[in-house]
Amino acid sequence: MPDDSENAAPTFSEFGSRLCQGSGIGELMDDLGNALASGGDQICMLGGGQPAHIDAIDAIWQQRVQSLCDEPGVLARVLGNYEPPAGGTRFRTAIADLMRREFGWEIGPENVAVTSGGQTAFFLLFNALAGRMPDGTQRKVLLPLVPEYIGYADQSVGGDMFRAVKPKIEMIGSHEFKYRVDFDNLVVTPDIAAICVSRPTNPSGNVLTDEEIHRLAELAQRHDIPLIIDNAYGAPFPGAIYTPAHPVWNENIILTLSLSKLGLPGTRTGIVIAKESIARAVSSMTSIVGLANNNVGQAIIRPLVENGEILRLSREVIRPFYEDRSRKAIRWAHESFDDALPYRLHRSEGAFFLWLWMEDLPITSRELYQRLKARDVLVVPGNYFFYGLDDIDWPHRDQCLRLTYTMPDEIVQRGLAIIGEEMSHAYRGE
Repeated sequence: MPDDSENAAPTFSEFGSRLCQGSGIGELMDDLGNALASGGDQICMLGGGQPAHIDAIDAIWQQRVQSLCDEPGVLARVLGNYEPPAGGTRFRTAIADLMRREFGWEIGPENVAVTSGGQTAFFLLFNALAGRMPDGTQRKVLLPLVPEYIGYADQSVGGDMFRAVKPKIEMIGSHEFKYRVDFDNLVVTPDIAAICVSRPTNPSGNVLTDEEIHRLAELAQRHDIPLIIDNAYGAPFPGAIYTPAHPVWNENIILTLSLSKLGLPGTRTGIVIAKESIARAVSSMTSIVGLANNNVGQAIIRPLVENGEILRLSREVIRPFYEDRSRKAIRWAHESFDDALPYRLHRSEGAFFLWLWMEDLPITSRELYQRLKARDVLVVPGNYFFYGLDDIDWPHRDQCLRLTYTMPDEIVQRGLAIIGEEMSHAYRGE
């Protein structure tokens, strides 16, 4: 008989216990992947964060990759050489020059660090700034508004890392709402190491106003902690943001960007803009955990950064594409959902998602997720996005779903119709 001990899990460290034995995001990714593999074309994949394939953008990547192949010696260098752990010098210089030229930020390549994707950037930043400190205390990251990105939730290598604040909810019309930062209840205690927001917010598509960002920056400055702004979907690139919002940076802000939502998720390229000591720390951590970064994304995009074309593409191609998708998805949702039901969609201000709130839903969003999965519609239940609230009893977090609209129109429309049917069944107690 086989020895069961051969298949037994090893005794993991505290680090291993937190990262090696499953997570909310890991469970969902497995669920989505397995369902897609078994369901094929019948699956309405409304649950992932995959950017859409925009023909005009894909054509540019094709041209750029071809140019790497055509220029003598270039492909060999890109594929065969290590770049510095901070990222390629020419790439970091191009990023710094663009930000200085467009926004007047006083930065140079020493303020820029490249990581293996935005997710990795946050793993490094969170665990460098927060967690168990040399004096034995535990410091945390403050989330001034939830729901917030699910990918942060399980990144701590030692102990609970997040403290969150419930938002104010502004009701708009019959079927719309918006989250706003509740500054009256936003308290920075001595154990807070950093404040973190995403803009636009994944999952809700919320965009913090310039005033909210200014107040958060002032609060962070007053307490001598950084404000981290996750700009994966925002300005200046990829620009999937549909309301006025100005990029902001100073030495107390850590700004992260990514090539993923431009349409290059496979290159796993994240960008951190920060004061020199933070950028240098990110570079040091990269050298330890991965030696260096992927060169391909930097090589593809660098000329577009140098000549500013990346901003034109974001403004004239990427933003209009996703804004149109957002408007169509909202229209289809309202057509598919019974007007008499107490549902609300968060005002769509950016990113790739509709955030559906079903007030007084008789079942949890997790149960609704299971019903939808049985009908080949994949969404993300909202409870995963409300971490850091220290078990506050708040029914709202079990009444929401995240729905992506990056898939082809017919898939989004069919999926929303099925969601409407199942939502009606749930409210009728069926």
